[in-house]
Amino acid sequence: MTSIVQLDEIPTLNLLYKLGKLSAAHSTASDSPLPEPNVAYNDKISLIRTDITKLGVDAIVNAANESLLGGGGVDGAIHRAAGPGLVLTYYEQITGAYNLPCKKVIHAVGPVYSSTKRKGKHTSLLQGCYRRSLELAAENGCRSIAFSALSTGVYGYPSDEAAETAIAEVKKVMDAGGADEIDRIVFCSFMQKDEDAYEETIPEFFPPMMDDVKKSETAKLPIETGEADERTTALPSAPTEEPKQEGTSAAKTRKTDDETGKAEEHSDAKM
Repeated sequence: MTSIVQLDEIPTLNLLYKLGKLSAAHSTASDSPLPEPNVAYNDKISLIRTDITKLGVDAIVNAANESLLGGGGVDGAIHRAAGPGLVLTYYEQITGAYNLPCKKVIHAVGPVYSSTKRKGKHTSLLQGCYRRSLELAAENGCRSIAFSALSTGVYGYPSDEAAETAIAEVKKVMDAGGADEIDRIVFCSFMQKDEDAYEETIPEFFPPMMDDVKKSETAKLPIETGEADERTTALPSAPTEEPKQEGTSAAKTRKTDDETGKAEEHSDAKM
């Protein structure tokens, strides 16, 4: 059984850059200048690939389906780990965590990519999920929040597009002071494709300090120079299994598209 991953075990961007786990970007996707490095931001943002149901943070964000009753993938995993009590509060945007090690669960109904893209609403709907989740966390006194990779499962949002939208929106909220009451924001991936997308995109929005770049380019890591602590020697392991994608048959996918109108209404009204 996977042990609980406490907040101080989740690596920040500053640590990942120092360890050479993240590399500096040479340019942004739009060829616009990179933002100035911000050590405070890089201490607030974390990136990890693990089972989100094992994170000992204040709040986790569930990639919920329109019914909010649990389903496949991460949504189903969260409901199974939380226990039956979570279903009883499914109409709420933020609920207790029941058997989960976190304190709260925020339920974000992300957009179905194919149908919302045709309407030009996919980006704004996904942005709204991240923005509203941060608002809910702050309103409920949550000092740490972990996001799953919203809409990248059965809802079909390409991982690279989803990661860019998520990271850009979170930075926008931070720049406006909307996350000042939150100490840590974690992007938690389960699938390798999502982790790859975040590792590729995060340096474009949260670049490293130059000292971290120099350190990552050297042959020796902190563990070899005697500067290591427990966090640098024992980062949480990545999942060894992919989540079960229950309900991802062709019939389920068609149903998902049919329910898009309801999902959009729900996202507009609640997220």
